[in-house]
Amino acid sequence: MFDKWGISRLNRRNLLAAAAMALVAGCAVVPKAPVTGPAPTPTPPPSQSDIPVDTERHRVALLVPVTGGNSGVGQAIANAANMALLDTAAKNLRVTTYDTSTNPAEAARKAIADGNQLILGPLLADDIPAVSGIAKAAKIPVISFSNDEQAASRDVFIMGNLPGQSVTRTIDYARSQGISTFAALVPRGDYGDRTSAALLAAVRGGGGSVVALEPYERSAASIASAAQRVKAKGGFDALLIADSGSLSVRAATAFKGASKTTGVRLLGTELWSGERDVTASAALAGAWYSTVSDQRFAQFSKSYRARFGSQPFRIATLGYDAVLLTLRVARDWKPGTRFPVDTLRDTKAFPGGFLGVDGAFRFTRGGLIERALEVREVQATAVKVVSPAPVKFGE
Repeated sequence: MFDKWGISRLNRRNLLAAAAMALVAGCAVVPKAPVTGPAPTPTPPPSQSDIPVDTERHRVALLVPVTGGNSGVGQAIANAANMALLDTAAKNLRVTTYDTSTNPAEAARKAIADGNQLILGPLLADDIPAVSGIAKAAKIPVISFSNDEQAASRDVFIMGNLPGQSVTRTIDYARSQGISTFAALVPRGDYGDRTSAALLAAVRGGGGSVVALEPYERSAASIASAAQRVKAKGGFDALLIADSGSLSVRAATAFKGASKTTGVRLLGTELWSGERDVTASAALAGAWYSTVSDQRFAQFSKSYRARFGSQPFRIATLGYDAVLLTLRVARDWKPGTRFPVDTLRDTKAFPGGFLGVDGAFRFTRGGLIERALEVREVQATAVKVVSPAPVKFGE
């Protein structure tokens, strides 16, 4: 359940005792010390002895923005987490939401002071350093909803969908269909760098070749120009367009009907998932891309609307799956003790990974999520799954 913790009964007794001692001390005669100016008093991090112990339920903090510009997404994740508790009738887990919109570090401090042994969040990559710095000092693990691969570490797990994995899955499928030469349109910046690296690794690892990588700024004019340049180079069987559906359509126009006339297969990334522009334009017909399965999302969305009266953001499933993951680990986690973080990386204990709304997933030793993805083909007004996601790892 979601709540706010006040001062416990034990802490109230401690405060009253401290006040009484201060009153006695104020009446005593104390020799004056030399005046040297006020010394700064450091604020100590929350200590284990200050944390109220709950012997019946696990305390888990959810750090998301519930005010400000990203409040819609943050609240959707919080709603989904609450849904997971209701759907499972969990009695051994208490999830408390902390707003990260203005001061993520302070949200982390409050969460730790309240006795939470696990942090789910933050949502934004920019908030991870502030939150993880506070959490690491208190030895509290963090499972972030971001997709910032660089932020992953032994104590920080990244749960957001990673573009590199989508690219790898699509390339592997394309190679299985006889495609061996590739080109790509990649936006300048971190996302483009990650998709480029994944493309090169997947293609070369499968014995293929990348004949062209054309960068562009994220604008309609720039991607359209880059598409014309890469088309002029030629010599490839498939072209990866690493951008949203709307911008990808701009680039695909230069290759309209390419898969039928010139043999060039267009490829996309997980950014295409759920975008209407992808199926609204004939330019992307026949294109392939990989993403998490929607098999369970329809029921999730229906339940969400019934409870909260609105359509959930697609990313809201991360909140639901994070709670399911916690409950699975909680089977062997004693309330009041530290979260068994090593369990998240234990492939022997969970050889098939964990199962959520978005399908099977697990974490690497480096803290990055691995997901079982499906491959889709764009068709007129819809998409078709051409390679289903494995139900569990090892299949």
